Formats: sequence, C-alpha cells, structure tokens
Amino acid sequence: MAHFAKLGINGKVISVVTFDDNKLLNADGVEDESVGQQELERVHGWPAVMWIQTSYNTKDNIYYNADGTEGDQSKAFRGNYAGVGYTWYEDHQIFVPSKPFDSWVLDTTNAKWKSPIGDPPALTSEQITQNTPVDTDTPATHYWKYEWNEVTTSWDLKNKLID
Repeated sequence: MAHFAKLGINGKVISVVTFDDNKLLNADGVEDESVGQQELERVHGWPAVMWIQTSYNTKDNIYYNADGTEGDQSKAFRGNYAGVGYTWYEDHQIFVPSKPFDSWVLDTTNAKWKSPIGDPPALTSEQITQNTPVDTDTPATHYWKYEWNEVTTSWDLKNKLID
C-alpha cells in the first residue's frame, strides 16, 4: 500500500490516506507519484499538488523493515511517515513532527528537531543500574532521566525515587 499526506495551509498535514499501489502505475507500468496525485484529486477533489507521498517505513530519515530492523537505506523516503499535524518542508522534501520547544532547531539531515545544545549527557552506570531492575527480588530504586528546560535552554536531570 502507498500512503499520501493531504496538505493544508503552510504545508500542515491534515490527513493521511492509504492508496492501492496499482493506482500509482503510469503507462509504462512504473509507480509514479504524480499518477497517484491525479487519482486522489479526481476522487477527493483536493488539488493534486496538495497530495504528497509518504513512507510508512521511514522515521528520522531511516528506513525500517516490517520487523523494526534497519533496512535498505536507499528506500528512506521523505524523512518521516507523515502524521496529522506534521509539516511538509518542500525545500528539503521531508515531513517533520511539530516543534517540541521554541528554541529547538530543525535537523534536515535526520528530519527531526534537536535542542540547540545537542543531546543530553549520558546517564552514569550507577544511574542506569538504579533505573533497571536486576530481578524480581531487587527492583529498580530510581527513575533517572533528562528533561528539557526551555527557560534555561538546558537539560535538567530528574530523579524519582521508586517506593
């Protein structure tokens, strides 16, 4: 099945539809996005240029097989599978989810938002050990994680004791 995102104002995705692959075939029997766009315009009345094909198997510009393993990266298509509320960035040919924080910047290579200072620091081995139950007799004692602080534009380390 093929998938197409229906675009609204400013490239916002307002719906995603599935589409029979056979309806994408051109006169030479080759899949062609424009054939699908024309058919969607005919069926739904929405202009063809407002239908953009998207890949169900692409996330953060990485193609995944049906079992969730990374697949043939030549199949990575348009950054992310489009979802309602995503934005189509035509200049970069990618779909991107909503911006999580005002300070975050778009990483067009990976089709995702990133903090202006990069990823949070790694948890220490002790924090990871405290987060992970060893067995049913030795449960996790803490829940450590980093949260973005938009006011200070920094990562805050949070620790929740588990009773």
